[in-house]
Amino acid sequence: MLKYFFLSYAFVAAIVVAAFGTRGSKSELPPIEIFPDMDHQAKVKYQVKNDFFADGVGARLPVKHTVPMGFEVPANPASSPDAKPATYGFTNGLDYFSTGKIGDFYGDGLPAELAADKSLIERGERQYNIYCAVCHAASGNGKGVTSKYGILTAFNFHQAGSMDPTNVATYRPDGAIFDVITNGKGLMGSYGGNLTVRDRWAIVSYIRALQVAVKEGNVSVQ
Repeated sequence: MLKYFFLSYAFVAAIVVAAFGTRGSKSELPPIEIFPDMDHQAKVKYQVKNDFFADGVGARLPVKHTVPMGFEVPANPASSPDAKPATYGFTNGLDYFSTGKIGDFYGDGLPAELAADKSLIERGERQYNIYCAVCHAASGNGKGVTSKYGILTAFNFHQAGSMDPTNVATYRPDGAIFDVITNGKGLMGSYGGNLTVRDRWAIVSYIRALQVAVKEGNVSVQ
């Protein structure tokens, strides 16, 4: 009987030590990983040598004459004096097209480099539904999916005065909307690294079209 008592005591002591360990102890040995969770993967890290490739470099260049989907190769580099801002993929410059500002103030209306045609608005609709609708809702009323989980601060583009430039409380100029998309505001993060300049303006143009559609009763905000 006493033998079983000591065995049980040793077993419980082992469990306690295993659970709490020895406090303050240090070791240079790697930890024992029961579930490594893909911490150690067979992969090629950036800027390292790799003898698998003929040039001995691990990082690989894109296939010649290819570009990422949704992008175009500018005819002139950004550093060229005759390069047009509209050819840049992302922000490059301090002009209205790149910042949404004219001097220290937000501008209104699309930049001269763009036109609010069907293709731009359709592109804006696509990108809006991908990046914006989850919070601002497909209708733009600010009651997207996140509103069901406590995020109730998404801007409502259909609130009273949102289309009246004289209403400083609720109206947002086109340049201000562009700037928020670029740099974020409040709980909204920055999308300047996800969306090209043209796509940001496309979203702005779609929001304006959506506001007009709701006002005329062609789209419901529910």
